[in-house]
Amino acid sequence: MKLHKSILVLFVLSCLNMSIFAQNSGVFQTEKYLPMLQDQNLGLVVNHSSVFENQHLVDSLIRLDIVISKIFSPEHGFFGHFSAGEHVSDSMYNDTIPIVSLYGDNKKLKDHDLQNIDIIVFDIQDVGVRFYTYISTLHYVMEACARNNIKLLVFDRPNPHAHYIDGPVLSSDYTSFVGMHNVPVVYGMTIGEYALMINGEQWLFDKSQCDLEVIKIDGYSRANPVTYNLSAPSPNLKSMNAIFLYPSLCLFEGTSISVGRGTEFPFEIFGAPFLHEIKHDYRFEPKSNIGSKNPKYENEICYGISLSEGVYPPQFSIKYLIDTYNNTPVDHQDDFFNNYFNKLAGNSELKEQIINGISENQIRETWKQDLLKFQSIRKKYLLYD
Repeated sequence: MKLHKSILVLFVLSCLNMSIFAQNSGVFQTEKYLPMLQDQNLGLVVNHSSVFENQHLVDSLIRLDIVISKIFSPEHGFFGHFSAGEHVSDSMYNDTIPIVSLYGDNKKLKDHDLQNIDIIVFDIQDVGVRFYTYISTLHYVMEACARNNIKLLVFDRPNPHAHYIDGPVLSSDYTSFVGMHNVPVVYGMTIGEYALMINGEQWLFDKSQCDLEVIKIDGYSRANPVTYNLSAPSPNLKSMNAIFLYPSLCLFEGTSISVGRGTEFPFEIFGAPFLHEIKHDYRFEPKSNIGSKNPKYENEICYGISLSEGVYPPQFSIKYLIDTYNNTPVDHQDDFFNNYFNKLAGNSELKEQIINGISENQIRETWKQDLLKFQSIRKKYLLYD
């Protein structure tokens, strides 16, 4: 699939726009937050994406004489090279600052981890998809701040999926770390707006609320979808194309289909050894690598489809999923979906709809009412046009 020339121009222009918006992200609004950090013991929730003026936020704040007492890191770790779901242990930053893993023995902050901390900053690049776990970490950070009366600053960053909402809204029966809130797959909010929604809708434990302040992106508009040219937000989202496809292709993680982990193009290709090579003539062979240890079908030839030449604009689709299930040999269809699928979908209906041959348009009709309800909630917390 090749990009049409006019679409390619739009893509390049959006990348240029993002260079501007990246420089206007919350982290760059130093005049708004530095006075609050001075003479305070700071806790940072950050990873490799927390970049400020070509260096890590930790180093930038140290140079500004801000006291950092503790660092907290999400899934994939502080340096962003751990595989999805891989246990991440506590560590140290330059042998001086403790790094507490929020994807190791505990996903929640413990009260003793917050002793002597006066204020917490959350600065992580999100991609705006429900099962991307950074928003779940945000939830637990907010709960910890509420319990311990600690102020939380969220440095807002652009989200390439902030301009639309789509997909089934999560049913409470399927709440998990890959889906903690009743939101659609694509919820159309920056991480700062999302934090305001968690607080405002009283989604924290016992309906508590934290002392929250969002440091806004200066001059940002969701009306003009943009991309960013920073480092990959997680090890298997290596390109903007992968990020655009992620909402759609991640559903394959709940099936017997590989999304290309262990290859050069994760979340830009998909396939499996049992898909017939005549219908699926693209081939790939997953290998263990940094960020993808023991990938699905490691060292096996997979037949599938490549979307690596570009999909734009960003959109959510279940067409890939439906078509692949329908093209799966009958003797493999019973094992096509695994126990993880309903957690990703946020319900049990989508799986049954696909098995029963319901079309994408008919399936989308079943989402409409829930999406309208969510839209009315969402609009209360939007910070940008």
